[in-house]
Amino acid sequence: MNKEECCPKFNPEPWDEKFIEWNDKMFVKDSVFTFFYMPINFGGVITRLIGKTEKAGVKMPDMLCLSDHTSKWNMDIYLEVDRKIPDAKNVSLSGKFFSKVFEGPFSDTGKWCDSFKQYSKTRNFEVNKMYMWYTTCPKCAKKYGKNYVAIIAEVK
Repeated sequence: MNKEECCPKFNPEPWDEKFIEWNDKMFVKDSVFTFFYMPINFGGVITRLIGKTEKAGVKMPDMLCLSDHTSKWNMDIYLEVDRKIPDAKNVSLSGKFFSKVFEGPFSDTGKWCDSFKQYSKTRNFEVNKMYMWYTTCPKCAKKYGKNYVAIIAEVK
């Protein structure tokens, strides 16, 4: 990445309509305050997490950052790492997941979630838990001309 971009350009092809198997995929977890699902301090939280990864010399293989909207007041975020980080909440995810990529304004998130649920029914799998991957910040989405968001769901 050069200094003019904070988010790498996202390639949707490896993530669109793909089944993924994770076995103890490592993440660091933090929480973002939301106001009716709108993140308030996302930038500060992600900056803090990335700072911890840099300090520990940890890599973020796909710049994968999953968001779990636990309520209209909180969103947990999971930043992928290649190993545990001291002084961070280290977690892992395991299981079968399905990923589908959407493109458009963040305001379409509700439509995307509904579409994803409908799509899962046509493919005969059940969604256990859905995570959102906002692949770029609004500034980089504007710069690239695309705002890709992937839904990655644990499925059975």
